[in-house]
Amino acid sequence: MAQRYDLIVFDWDGTVMDSTAVIAGSIQAACRDLDLSVPSDEAARHVIGMGLVQALRHAVPDAPEAMYAPLVERYRHHFLAQDEAIPLFEGARELIAELHGAGYQLAVATGKSRAGLDRALQSSGMGQYFHALRTADVTHSKPHPAMLLEIMGELDIEPERVLMVGDTTHDLQMALNAGVDALGMTHGAHPVDELRALQPLALLGDFAELRAWLATNA
Repeated sequence: MAQRYDLIVFDWDGTVMDSTAVIAGSIQAACRDLDLSVPSDEAARHVIGMGLVQALRHAVPDAPEAMYAPLVERYRHHFLAQDEAIPLFEGARELIAELHGAGYQLAVATGKSRAGLDRALQSSGMGQYFHALRTADVTHSKPHPAMLLEIMGELDIEPERVLMVGDTTHDLQMALNAGVDALGMTHGAHPVDELRALQPLALLGDFAELRAWLATNA
């Protein structure tokens, strides 16, 4: 079968790295530190994938404007205390290395900051596999299509040759906005029904299922 895609773009948190619980917990802990209303687990998970300030504005909409800067600081305090211990999802390292070896171009489009993504790539040893990176502090946050459009421009690849892999509606909506195909991973932050509503090519529960789908369809 001819190769269908030249570029596969991965979200990071909740897709490649099993960080959903740490991110949501860090948002909630930051709110407790500052005596702000604490978002539910569902609300804290929903904003994963957005840029940090945008995410906090959505998760804690009743916070006074002056509180968002200290809220960012407290979130980072809690997250950075744990981030080096956050594991990749089982099979992620092996599949991404396999795709790289097979000649696919690979990229990351994430709501993390560039510094945060650099730390994650270094601690996980995964940086060697990716040809392009986009983060929410260097371009528009998801679901704006800029991350994908910029990656496609950098690597000179047309939208019909691109596949986005993500665990949130922000990822899937970004793919729709950029005119590229997408797969939804159900092991991350957003419920299956919400992902299904955005009509990804498939919904996959883990990297074994992703490998099987790619072997047949990509």
